[in-house]
Amino acid sequence: MNITSDIKPITYLKNRAAEVLQQINETHRPVIITQNGEPRAVLQDPESYENMRNAIGILKLFSQGEEDIKQGKVKSQENVFSDIEKRVRQNAENV
Repeated sequence: MNITSDIKPITYLKNRAAEVLQQINETHRPVIITQNGEPRAVLQDPESYENMRNAIGILKLFSQGEEDIKQGKVKSQENVFSDIEKRVRQNAENV
């Protein structure tokens, strides 16, 4: 993989938008768009974007979980299941 082929100036995008979109959707590699020689945007296919967002969400949950553990905000598995059973019983009684 040669990343330099994935860096395009904005004029290239303006003139060949359909080709750039085809490349992105076929290769699933993002394309970096430059303006005046500086990176200004990244174009990415929807599937890769969604996968990236999901991965970031999972990493965020792991990070929050680690923070909870550091702060002692934890429950034993037994207590968690006990609480769930209580809630299920309460909901069943209210129906």
